[in-house]
Amino acid sequence: MAPRGPWIMAQRWSNLLFAHWPVEVAQLRRLLPDGIPLDTFDDRAWISIASFYLSGLRPRWLPALPRLSDFPELNVRTYTSLGGRPGVYFFSLDAASALAVAGARATYFLPYFRANMHVHVGADGLVQYSSDRTDRRGRSAEFRACYRPAGPVDYAKRGTLDHWLTERYALYAVDPAGHVYRADIDHPQWPLQPVEATIEVNTMATAAGITLPATPPRLSFASRVDVVVWRPICVA
Repeated sequence: MAPRGPWIMAQRWSNLLFAHWPVEVAQLRRLLPDGIPLDTFDDRAWISIASFYLSGLRPRWLPALPRLSDFPELNVRTYTSLGGRPGVYFFSLDAASALAVAGARATYFLPYFRANMHVHVGADGLVQYSSDRTDRRGRSAEFRACYRPAGPVDYAKRGTLDHWLTERYALYAVDPAGHVYRADIDHPQWPLQPVEATIEVNTMATAAGITLPATPPRLSFASRVDVVVWRPICVA
């Protein structure tokens, strides 16, 4: 089902690392607010961390502003579905832009936090990524990783776990009054690649009250997607 009306915002996500962990259904369910059901794959719940560089952020019909439109972002999310529309629910979104944090909190009711973040991409494609949350509205949280693509692009097939984890085109959030909002997004299918990755420090899930399993995460890389976002609408 196509979103109603024109999209209102465009952006690009580059050098993205997906890290996914299976977790106990009960653990996640008790952390979700009322109105946000937990989506599962083969009766398993999942938590994911996505680190990437956001660029070209702009409203519709306006150009991106230099130095204000490009910054690293780091998301901690799980999966939900309302009204037959699969989407994601964020436990946190860290960004290196105070303006983006303030705008997303006010407009989309998303739990954004200001963080000190650095991304460096070497000539060999190695991405060095670090984030240290500085926002006092959230618990301290750090993430440091090195990663690079290690194989050809593949597009996840419908019905597979990778498709279920990545091909989601809605963001769900809850406002202070408990109303559930959905913001639709659109972009080409994720061009997923195998990845060589070392996650050196990761307290992002712990800061959200989530215990990750000791097993290695399911990992993938995406070089770039261009994204458009619609205004949020109240759905519950």
